[in-house]
Amino acid sequence: MTSSRWLDEPGPVRKQEEIDSDRLGEYVAAVLPELSGIPLEIRQFLQGYSNLTYLIKIAGRSLILRRPPIGVQIASAHDMGREFRILSRLAPVWSKAPQALVFCEDSGVLGAPFYLMERIEGVILRKEMPDGMWPQPELATRIADDLIDTLVELHDVDYESAELGQLGRPQGYVRRQIEGWTKRYRHSETDSIPETDSVIRWLNDSMPTESEASLIHNDFKHDNVVLNPDDWSCVIAVLDWEMATLGDPLMDLGTSLAYWTDPGDPVALLETRLSPTTLPGTPDRAAVVERYALMSGRDVDNIVFYYAYGLFKVAVIVQQLYVRHVTGRTTDPRYARLIEGVRALSQVAWQATQKGRIDDLF
Repeated sequence: MTSSRWLDEPGPVRKQEEIDSDRLGEYVAAVLPELSGIPLEIRQFLQGYSNLTYLIKIAGRSLILRRPPIGVQIASAHDMGREFRILSRLAPVWSKAPQALVFCEDSGVLGAPFYLMERIEGVILRKEMPDGMWPQPELATRIADDLIDTLVELHDVDYESAELGQLGRPQGYVRRQIEGWTKRYRHSETDSIPETDSVIRWLNDSMPTESEASLIHNDFKHDNVVLNPDDWSCVIAVLDWEMATLGDPLMDLGTSLAYWTDPGDPVALLETRLSPTTLPGTPDRAAVVERYALMSGRDVDNIVFYYAYGLFKVAVIVQQLYVRHVTGRTTDPRYARLIEGVRALSQVAWQATQKGRIDDLF
């Protein structure tokens, strides 16, 4: 399936998320002198909910600029320096990591730290796609298979040789994640959702022995990978490394499964899905786990725990985004109904824990 028509392209910059082109131009001229005095063209990728991503075109070059959301405190999920360092060290040892170019820690330039990286031109599949873009079932199967295989590849990266051994604290990772996401949920809680409380208790009572640590992405899903525009069944880049760390790779798989909505899932979950996993030909969650186990050789007997964790974690992320709407820190209309996603994710997680499986839950 080949066509430049489906390349992932940005749109106009959203109101209140504009970049000062003069100040950025001065900075680019200082760090890339060959581009001095050349006007910038700035566009914005509008699909994401977290860090802001812009396309900067200058003198025939296409660069990606990443910066935190407007008005947020710089926590780990918005630490541009950390994300820049991960890419700088990972790209030399793993071809699917984009090349980071320069990091600016001076908030005086754009109001927050940011970094520039190369643009990887390709196709990104999102939950909603225009008519004609939907891949045929056989291709959808191959896309999903390579997505899973890419996750296995990432988990096999020698993070020590990439000088990423200090990226996180693998020992005790599972417990810290449960405790950390619970704390974030309580801090951002707006509505009483009994299933969320029940899932929190179950996760605390059901922690398995941790798997051997690996480099994990922590937000690995369809719209965070770039597909070869000439062969959509080939992942050529993985994006959005803001939550990457060292830890149990099955926690990473659990997060991916939380994004992997099956056609038989509840309507509320289907309506708030974040990935195009209901496409005909796309394997269901059970098949995803089976392929991951086959390709990685890892024991997946406790997959219900990891799936429930992934759903809970995504629910907390969505809750944190919803709070930005409640407190008036965003005017993006997409945020207004996110609380329904929190409810749906919590309900599915609770059903999984009670039925002891990850599919056919309702």
